[in-house]
Amino acid sequence: MVERGDEAPLLFWAEGPALGVPPAAPDAGGGGGGGGGGRRLAGGWSAAPWGGEEEAAGPPRAEEDPDQIVAVFVVTFDPRTGNMVEWCLPQDIDLEGVEFKSMASGSHKIQSDFIYFRKGLCFGLACFANMPVESELERGARMKSVGILSPSYTLLYRYMHFLENQVRHQLEMPGHYSHLEAFYDDKKGVLPDGKGTASQQPVHWLPSIHRYMYPEMKITHPAGCMSQFIKFFGEQILVLWKFALLRKRILIFSPPPVGVVCYRVYCCCCLANVSLPGLGGTVPESKPFFYVNVADIEMLETEVSYVACTTEKIFEEKRDLYDVYVDNQNVKTHHEHLQPLLKINNADKEKYRRLNDQRQMLMYSQEVGEDCSSCEEDLFILFFMEQNNRIFQTLMEVSASQDKTLTADHARGMGLDPQGDRSFLMDLLEVYGIDVMLVIDNPCCT
Repeated sequence: MVERGDEAPLLFWAEGPALGVPPAAPDAGGGGGGGGGGRRLAGGWSAAPWGGEEEAAGPPRAEEDPDQIVAVFVVTFDPRTGNMVEWCLPQDIDLEGVEFKSMASGSHKIQSDFIYFRKGLCFGLACFANMPVESELERGARMKSVGILSPSYTLLYRYMHFLENQVRHQLEMPGHYSHLEAFYDDKKGVLPDGKGTASQQPVHWLPSIHRYMYPEMKITHPAGCMSQFIKFFGEQILVLWKFALLRKRILIFSPPPVGVVCYRVYCCCCLANVSLPGLGGTVPESKPFFYVNVADIEMLETEVSYVACTTEKIFEEKRDLYDVYVDNQNVKTHHEHLQPLLKINNADKEKYRRLNDQRQMLMYSQEVGEDCSSCEEDLFILFFMEQNNRIFQTLMEVSASQDKTLTADHARGMGLDPQGDRSFLMDLLEVYGIDVMLVIDNPCCT
């Protein structure tokens, strides 16, 4: 049986085709590539590169979001001074740190990558490419990233192809910005009000998501994203699920390329969705910071909950910055009270079996043509949302009862292991401020 969705752009993007030294080409009109957007450039795109017919072929949208691109920029690596912002619009916008966020540490070892990150109140997406050049000044390699900033995460995916081609254009024709200028003029938005960090304002993301928001949410990732996540972590996704639901600080390490790892950040956040109203008003927001580096250390020191990824191994030594450290498939924590959550119990194995059974049933129904409307991403997100809803619905019902007693039968009814998930339940009650009395015996004390 062929598993649909596994041959996804997600992995193909990690290493794009190599760029060679560009052949001499006639100047088609000066000023960086000409104002006629219909020309085909070396990067391969033609008319309306950031919208039009290409967008129409994509997945349906729940509703049309207004374009809110608040900045577009080009970052370059200078052999003498390091990473620097080469060009940007608007010219007066604060892009401090973006030169490091949009070109991950270690990127010189790869040909291409894409990077999601967070900058203040905004989310960013940048596409990186590395091209060999016959230049002693550039030490044989030219490296650039082209990126955008927006207050909304959900629209960034629309411009991935445009940014990919623009970074190749910048490598082959440095200093020609007319297409980026036209793009910004067409898509520019207004920076959100407020000064300071993103923690002071809500952002467009997934926590406490409601059903009516779901159609919009599901178009923010590529086909196969969840499938690859499940295959990569296996049963360990149940460990990540518990830490995500407890709003722990989760840091994922991986060497470049980092684009695929940014999608793991996204998938981790999807594990903690709850659609019940009135839950967790005092619970810290689960914040996706995507790619972070040493320049973000001061910011991370103030965060009580986040999910992020990095290519810098030095973070592993800075234990005060994270609760959970993920290195490849190895999930670990230095907090003694969280150690029991690392162990896969029988209830976890049963949930993982049910998830895989549902995946197999979906793929079979798609192969025989019975179900063309559902996808594996829908199944994954709803599987964990329904699991979370069942847990919190039970906890709130017990909290509203007269004796407020949570028993082993309640735990089993929530799909949890009464003994193996005892510490998880205790932490859950504390984090969400739910007033119940846990009467499940600790096996270590009997």
